[in-house]
Amino acid sequence: MGNLIATLKRFISNKNTVTILAVLAGIIILWYFYNYRVNQAITTVRVPYAIEGIDTTKKIEADNIGYKELTRSSLKENDIVQDLNQLDGKYVCIGTSIPANGFFHASQVCNEEDLPTTFLQNIPDGYSPFDLPVTSTSTYANSIAPGDYIDLYVTVRDRNNDNKVIFGKLIESIEVLAVRDSSLRDVFWDSTAGDSAHLLFAIPDDYLRLLNVAQQVSGLQIKPVPRNASYTQNPGETQISSREIYSFIMNEAEILGEEE
Repeated sequence: MGNLIATLKRFISNKNTVTILAVLAGIIILWYFYNYRVNQAITTVRVPYAIEGIDTTKKIEADNIGYKELTRSSLKENDIVQDLNQLDGKYVCIGTSIPANGFFHASQVCNEEDLPTTFLQNIPDGYSPFDLPVTSTSTYANSIAPGDYIDLYVTVRDRNNDNKVIFGKLIESIEVLAVRDSSLRDVFWDSTAGDSAHLLFAIPDDYLRLLNVAQQVSGLQIKPVPRNASYTQNPGETQISSREIYSFIMNEAEILGEEE
């Protein structure tokens, strides 16, 4: 046993032996990578494609899906869908489309619940739609998104003292249902949309008159104020925060055709 170990040590320590082993290792490595590249070049996979063009928000139907045999080396784009199960019940995301003979990209397909519904479909009973004009600055660089719960503050010069400013929270815990640009395109769904220009809410019917009057009060500004994730996850009741500001606004209006 001792002679065998000694012989192996002499064999391994021999410079010629080390050189031969290194050459063999190099050949094996080169052979492996050569075969890998060849397999990549000749091995094909079935990739689904759209037989006809599919427009944005449309469902991807099975009878509009064909298959092409492609080599793995030609699949340079990593997000091309290769598994048909990834298209089952899927829709084309808004802001994109699948051209005829085009492949499906994972970033282009989504679930039905991820598609935006129209603003009016999300308004519950007893609520009315309200459109608040905004800018990218007042929305904190387009940071206010659909589903966020925010507060509405107002600021205006005191009528009795020009050196004073009235500022305070008017309504708290309002859900943003949609954000549109100046052309009414959905800022968070349409890739061609510009900056935020409209925040769309559903407000209790009792508050509709209040906010419409507020928009007509000279010098008064309504400011959206976002909160943190916890505020949105645990929204409180939508309610008027300041009766003083409420009275200030309503005193500016003359109500016709109904009693207070």
